[in-house]
Amino acid sequence: MARQTAFLGRCYPAAGTYQVGREKIREFAEAIGDDNALYRDPSAARACGYPDVIAPPTFAIILALQAQQVVVCDPELGLDYRRVVHGSQSFTHHRPIRAGDELAATLEVEGVRTMGNNDMLTLRCQITDAAGDPVTTSRSMLVFRREDR
Repeated sequence: MARQTAFLGRCYPAAGTYQVGREKIREFAEAIGDDNALYRDPSAARACGYPDVIAPPTFAIILALQAQQVVVCDPELGLDYRRVVHGSQSFTHHRPIRAGDELAATLEVEGVRTMGNNDMLTLRCQITDAAGDPVTTSRSMLVFRREDR
């Protein structure tokens, strides 16, 4: 991996948008074993004040992981993905993700440090809607094990 401190503060713009659909939300809820009606039934969601079904809180990982790929594949970083572990993940939700949302994810390298034989990058992913309003902020840490020297 290249000198990681050079990446502190580096921003990566959104590579495109992600259209959130009812079926994608239903499939995600099914995959995580959550049968909450708010994730499947538009009537139940409207009864709770939402315009359509909402996504489980961890649905944002789809966009966060897609956004992280630009860092992982950055040739300047020189990362060997076989030596990466996902160290941590957190979400701050500004509002629920809803069916019909068109979301974009921008990424910033928020922290860099070395501990032992590991380089760690803390990444902040800002997920916004079509109006540019914040929906979710994701933070994750990627740990890169350096080759033994």
